[in-house]
Amino acid sequence: MSRDPYPPPPAGAQPPYLHREYGSTVKRSPSRALLPLRQTLSEITGPRFRGETELVDLTRQGRGEALGQRILVAGRLLEDGGRPVRGSLIELWQCNAAGRYVHGKDQHDAPLDPNFTGLGRAVTNENGEYEFLTILPGAYPWRNTYNAWRPAHIHFSVFGPAFATRLVTQMYFPGDPLLALDPIYNSVPDPVARLRLVSAYDPQLNQAEYALGYRFDIVVRGRDSTPFEGRR
Repeated sequence: MSRDPYPPPPAGAQPPYLHREYGSTVKRSPSRALLPLRQTLSEITGPRFRGETELVDLTRQGRGEALGQRILVAGRLLEDGGRPVRGSLIELWQCNAAGRYVHGKDQHDAPLDPNFTGLGRAVTNENGEYEFLTILPGAYPWRNTYNAWRPAHIHFSVFGPAFATRLVTQMYFPGDPLLALDPIYNSVPDPVARLRLVSAYDPQLNQAEYALGYRFDIVVRGRDSTPFEGRR
């Protein structure tokens, strides 16, 4: 019997649709069995991404420099077994250093930064590598429960060979005391899989006297895959 080249992740390695501690999932999670939708040619054949789509420096998106601690976030996009995923678009979005998103529905009592949009794009190279220069995001209140605060995090979106293969996850920072209280982070039942959402501080990635470095590899499938939102 041949070995499955892409074994599914073990039970508990991906978050469930319904996690009652995360209040929004009570209304968002499906109450009936899912129905498969047949994909059309336009959904499975494109698009293709090139380097000119990149926006990898988030610290200079206005007339001045963004406020906050500069950080480098770098890693590899991988398949099971460490195979690199080349030429794939990775999108990043995050709040600013004060914990505020550039979004009309974000009315958190924190200042906006006119030189920071919180949006970035990178295309992985031949080794599956990507890198962003950005700002350490702040924590912010989110009303899931009384006095609930989200830990510092960065959202990542990964595109495969077509829009229908998009995956979304979040990256956290080591040593954050809010992680133990965060229902989104803790919606992943398996504690080992949960740790794959936490970046690693990498002094070799630092830029001396300029930026701290954090490494975050993303594994798209297999037993060591990164936990993704809405994936089962």
